[in-house]
Amino acid sequence: MFAERSGRPLAPRRWPGSLAGMPGNAHPADGGDTWLGTHAVLVPVKRFAEAKRRLAAALPPSERAELAREMADAVLRAARPLPVAVVCDDVDVAEWARARGALVVWEPGRGLNGAVESGVNELADLGAARVVVAHGDLPYATGLADLAPGGGVVLVPDRRRDGTNVVVVPTGAGFRFSYGPGSFDRHLEEAHRLGLGVAIVEDPLLAFDVDWPADLDVWAAAKREAR
Repeated sequence: MFAERSGRPLAPRRWPGSLAGMPGNAHPADGGDTWLGTHAVLVPVKRFAEAKRRLAAALPPSERAELAREMADAVLRAARPLPVAVVCDDVDVAEWARARGALVVWEPGRGLNGAVESGVNELADLGAARVVVAHGDLPYATGLADLAPGGGVVLVPDRRRDGTNVVVVPTGAGFRFSYGPGSFDRHLEEAHRLGLGVAIVEDPLLAFDVDWPADLDVWAAAKREAR
């Protein structure tokens, strides 16, 4: 899975020793070298049992956890054929990620912004020049690898043009992530602060995330129509 998609492969790089022994840390099963190309995908995933609390009025905890896992599965599939890493602070999530061939960046207590920045830095240490950061709650996610080439920053807003569902950044730029309400405007301002070009991609599939019961209703209706 960890092969350069195109061009000349990079020299093999080992997963940083500082992560050795961390719960769920992903590394080659044989202890050998990991190949990582110039592009990679990073997916922040929180503890499944605590995910999607804003859906509590519509779903019990067990169903919210299953929903979160299902959507995260879709995002990891959408990352193919690029190498993918999951940044998390939960052992169950780490084991889930490893079972799907993903690297694990173990970042407890950092919050979303700090965890993502650490994940980007770890992938940079493994040779990635550009990282696609995609939230784990995009059930229609597809074509993440298509966003990776190029220069500057790529922003994919949610359908309300408020949040940022996908951000592509050059790893050496020092981009500061600022998730939460209004993150799309803040990420746009951050790219301008760094003097980076920005491409805004309006993609209805990547723009759809599931945060509120109304989102769940839309997704359920779409699934029924697809049958």
